[in-house]
Amino acid sequence: MAAGATIHTFTVTLADVDRGVYDDLSLRVARHPSETDVYMLTRVLAYGLEFAEGIAFTEGISATDEPAIVIRDATGSLTGWIEVGAPDAARLHEGSMKAGHVAVYTHRDPAKLVASWQGKRIHRGAEILVHSFDRGFLEAASAQIERRTTMSLSVTERHVYLELNGQTFSSDIHSIAAA
Repeated sequence: MAAGATIHTFTVTLADVDRGVYDDLSLRVARHPSETDVYMLTRVLAYGLEFAEGIAFTEGISATDEPAIVIRDATGSLTGWIEVGAPDAARLHEGSMKAGHVAVYTHRDPAKLVASWQGKRIHRGAEILVHSFDRGFLEAASAQIERRTTMSLSVTERHVYLELNGQTFSSDIHSIAAA
């Protein structure tokens, strides 16, 4: 846990119809002092949208050699490398060399992010998807985050239905290839 981090607890009901994943989660999320609510919500959404056996948050912003989220199989081998925000091409290249599945969830303009990687080496770049949400969705939803947040996350046909502390939000999930 990062020094000076604020702990947020998310009680999540997950219903991902697209992947057939249904679970109740209790997440303790350490929010670094330099991390915005929008970035933290993007991390929590990425966790839910990628949820699988062996998923875990890393040290996040404090970790220089790990993504925000990892997925490991029963042997401890890295199978998923999930970045949040605006990683550089070198991190994606490294992640793609280490894990079979790499994804990016961003709260920024995905077209600008992908453009910043053009001409740079990214192993299996065409297989890496950059996911984003409708404009204003993350900002509006993140305003409802409290230290203890009750959250319902439903996904149907690549559309997110999110309820945070009684307030409802929705967005399409937009995906483009990294290369």
